[in-house]
Amino acid sequence: MRVVSLVPSSTETLLALGADVVACSRFCEQPDLPQVGGTKNPDIAAIVALSPDLVVLDREENRIEDHAALVGAGLDVFVSDVVDLTGAIDVVHSLADVVGATAPDAELPPPVTSGVARRTAFVPIWRRPWMTISATTYGASLLAHVGIDLVSVADESAYPTVDLDEIAAAAPDLVVVPSEPYEFGASHLAELDRAVDGAAIVQVDGQDLFWWGIRTVGAVSRLAAALAPRPTV
Repeated sequence: MRVVSLVPSSTETLLALGADVVACSRFCEQPDLPQVGGTKNPDIAAIVALSPDLVVLDREENRIEDHAALVGAGLDVFVSDVVDLTGAIDVVHSLADVVGATAPDAELPPPVTSGVARRTAFVPIWRRPWMTISATTYGASLLAHVGIDLVSVADESAYPTVDLDEIAAAAPDLVVVPSEPYEFGASHLAELDRAVDGAAIVQVDGQDLFWWGIRTVGAVSRLAAALAPRPTV
């Protein structure tokens, strides 16, 4: 089955499953594969010209109008909708089924139990304006699994805009700074440190936090280790 994937997480997963991925988006970080545009602006004509058996999209990553154009061109389309760890594991099996592969046996590490003190965190994902993630997102589900809850903010959207004064007032234990989608530099980390006084600033792999699928099980373990409480001196 020839597959075009416009979802970075799915591209990584499909390749791990041994699928014949003939093209992907430029955000999939697969330099050996042909690229057919971005997640929000794919080259529909180039995709159609490849005559794929399947095009893989995601509800959040891709646009409904591109889905309609691909379906209108007579292509079969698979659409994922991953918002938590359960969905991340399930989509591996769904993709395996649709491409005729065998999904690996994967079991998540046990979640942090209620008997362990939970911590709170602010996760910046953008600057100017500052933005974060809400509890409705996959990243929040992963953090909750390792014992970290997000601080509450006034904006209840999935990716709310926030003010650092609002975050400082929430007094998070941690500021978890991912390596993507925004590249935070030393000056930004210093700004966060000044604004959210008393919170530990921890940099983490943004792909482990936000890319789901075949990497999820390993990502949970890696992030649990990266965010484990540090012994006090």
